[in-house]
Amino acid sequence: MAGSRLPRQLFLQGVAAVFLFAFASLYTQIPGLYGSDGILPARRTLRPEGKGRWQQLWEVPTLLWEAPRLGLDTAQGLELLSLLGSLLALGALLLRRLCHPLTYLLLWAAYLSACQVGQVFLYFQWDSLLLETGFLAVLVAPLRQPPQGGLARASPHEGLPFWLVRWLLFRLMFASGVVKLTSRCPAWWGLTALTYHYETQCLPTPASWFAHHLPVWLHRLSVVATFLIEVAMPPLFFAPARRLRLAAFYCQVLLQVLIITTGNYNFFNLLTLVLTTALLDDKHLAAETGNSLCKKTPTFWPKALLTLLLELAVGGLLAYGTVHYFGLEVDWEQHTVHSRTTFTFHQFSQWLKMVTLPTMWLGAASLTWELLTALWRWTQVQGWLQKIWAAIQLSIFGTATVALFTISLVPYSYMEPSTHGRLWTGAHRLFGTVEHLQLANSYGLFRRMTGLGGRPEVVLEGSYDGHHWTEIEFMYKPGNVSRLPPVVVPHQPRLDWQMWFAALGPHTHSPWFTSLVLCLLQGKEPVIRLIQNDVARYPFHKQPPTFVRAQRYKYWFSQPGEQGRWWRRQWAEEFFPAVSLGDPTLDMLLRQFGLQDKSPPRTRSSSNTLAQALLWVRRQLSPLEAPILLWGLIFTVGAIRVMQALLGPRPSRSPPPAREEKHRPAAKDSGVAPSPTNSSSGSQTPRRRK
Repeated sequence: MAGSRLPRQLFLQGVAAVFLFAFASLYTQIPGLYGSDGILPARRTLRPEGKGRWQQLWEVPTLLWEAPRLGLDTAQGLELLSLLGSLLALGALLLRRLCHPLTYLLLWAAYLSACQVGQVFLYFQWDSLLLETGFLAVLVAPLRQPPQGGLARASPHEGLPFWLVRWLLFRLMFASGVVKLTSRCPAWWGLTALTYHYETQCLPTPASWFAHHLPVWLHRLSVVATFLIEVAMPPLFFAPARRLRLAAFYCQVLLQVLIITTGNYNFFNLLTLVLTTALLDDKHLAAETGNSLCKKTPTFWPKALLTLLLELAVGGLLAYGTVHYFGLEVDWEQHTVHSRTTFTFHQFSQWLKMVTLPTMWLGAASLTWELLTALWRWTQVQGWLQKIWAAIQLSIFGTATVALFTISLVPYSYMEPSTHGRLWTGAHRLFGTVEHLQLANSYGLFRRMTGLGGRPEVVLEGSYDGHHWTEIEFMYKPGNVSRLPPVVVPHQPRLDWQMWFAALGPHTHSPWFTSLVLCLLQGKEPVIRLIQNDVARYPFHKQPPTFVRAQRYKYWFSQPGEQGRWWRRQWAEEFFPAVSLGDPTLDMLLRQFGLQDKSPPRTRSSSNTLAQALLWVRRQLSPLEAPILLWGLIFTVGAIRVMQALLGPRPSRSPPPAREEKHRPAAKDSGVAPSPTNSSSGSQTPRRRK
């Protein structure tokens, strides 16, 4: 690949932005989720067992072990970590000097610490993906920042960690496409998944309603395109032809943008877009921005011809495979495209068994090429001290890259059991050693399509007398059929997400739900703020309800022409029985799930300055809804970056070297050294040859 300095900078900026969204979004929900009055108090997760300090930290790697030393409980320590993580990520976005390995190491450690106590509310694949990406950012970030506007000589090892980002993107996309078929989901195999997806996903957007009402044939064709982008295109991430990699890049971007438009998937799709920067190069980004640093070089025509033939062959193969395996037929009279799956589950399983190991060898071959390229660049380093230092860096980063690649093969092979069993035992042992650090994870999103008979939705109700019931409306998840679906990206309302999962089964599969009911009966304000940030809009804000129950409904999008309604719904069954404080059923469930609070919170000194500062910050920010807070951060960062671009120093541009280049040797003979300005453009090419 061409140089990757600009894509690496873009990647690091993107990772910092996603960490900012993740920490800020989590911060707004900590009291209701993990506080002493929260649904799952965090203090229950960290219990010293008489082990040594370092052993305890290794087994449960979280900085929150140190919270008591600061006079804070676990939830307050989590608030402090979230605030510091947000500030550090904001600094990395605005200050180039903070794009340093230590910055990303602290961000990764802080988010890993949060995930250790996050319990079910932080058990999402995108949380694992952020941890894995954040650790790669530690390796990608440069130890020394290049001068502003200048061309710094690239270190030989710089491309190695960035290659791991490409490998992670491949694993994410390829596995996400494969599991849709290995799950035997009839909606994916029948190409009808998108006829349900838009109305049954967790948090639809207004665009979801319009997408849902598109023609069925277009939904089916979109499923075919999804399989093409997620299964067939990812191997092109390692293609030797640059235009094939760029084509794969734009296909991935298109898919992620469409998902962002039609669904509230917090920072997940934004993080995936950040990963796609590994498919770009300096030449492409410089051309997009009008930069003249990357000049066109003459291409040897046989090489250009071979590249063109390869691109035509790959394009033709993808087109033929798509038409053949999905039975695409154009109906010119109806102006539609018919599609159907023409292969069987057994055939796909055999294909997957055949290609899983070769995809690993493809990754190994691509990594070997990167290692050889780095080694060749090392041979071009001038000076013994520089050569020794470059060799040390290359050894460290090369070993780390190979080790992380080896570790990642274990979770990657989960999708094909026979290949997983044939992996080198050393890879399994290495993965088992660091598995709790989440350096490599398995992925597979949207494995099965749910809600084929209607979107299941849990509706909480409260009552003072047990006869007259009032629905408890959530801010984000569907409830009121007349309310417009909200746009909350990049915020993730984690309680709303878990309510969606809870609706897919009985309440006993979601033990935290019993704790939620108890908190509502007790009138715990932090939990109420998860449901309605403006407490006055909560129907029982003056007095907690005497009884709480939950009903399960089936929801469907309204039909075009139904004025004032976005949803239709029908009662299905009782989800949770009506209970009150002291009810035997409620007490039995609390004991069954181990939710009875046997360790009341320790009283902290009110004179703790740090605790008082955290409380003051919470009071200032609590009136703001989380999406407004996050979008405010986005606009603030954008405004500051614009001001930096307008007021910052501008790199001086040298005049174009015209015919005077012919006379440059004469200047050398006269003993006059060329000025730095006049020699900058002319010396770029020799400098790169070194």
